[in-house]
Amino acid sequence: MNSLRFSNSDLPAFNKNWCWFILWGAVLIVLGGAAISAATFTTLVTVIFLGVLIFLSGVILVVDTFTFWWGKWSGFLIHALISLLYIAVGLMLIETPVASSESLTLLLGIFYILLGASRIGYSSSIRLPRWKWVMFNGVISLLLGILILANWPASSLFIIGLFVGIDLLFCGIAYVIMGITGRAVTSSLLR
Repeated sequence: MNSLRFSNSDLPAFNKNWCWFILWGAVLIVLGGAAISAATFTTLVTVIFLGVLIFLSGVILVVDTFTFWWGKWSGFLIHALISLLYIAVGLMLIETPVASSESLTLLLGIFYILLGASRIGYSSSIRLPRWKWVMFNGVISLLLGILILANWPASSLFIIGLFVGIDLLFCGIAYVIMGITGRAVTSSLLR
């Protein structure tokens, strides 16, 4: 199996562009901080954006249904129903972002509880090297799920935005570290 690797021939290009990693990382850090500080707003924007994506997917599926599946009645009917479901769910998310965030947060809490329990069970039964880290990850996931559900539905107005903000923040930090490390490594290798 071939894996993508960073080769020595890529080093000059990386050395030339390391500042872009730092710049994009800084932008992501700022956006992450803004998303965290306005978590309720970020939650609503995220739910509406998700609704728009699902709605547009439904429109594309409608076009596909009538261009490809027309005349193939069993396939046409199922694709038409799926298209309408996409459109309906997309419109629901767009028109009622607060109620939609409650539903999504409930699903998120359940997901983290199931994920945490399965990681704990997996790590304790398989016991791979460093298995305690997987178990620790499972405990954190389980606690996140419990915290989300313990404060649900009140938590639904900020949890999604908080998670989006944290993801942006850590993605930005990773980019900055990659840029700084890349600059240091490529500079030392090119000497």
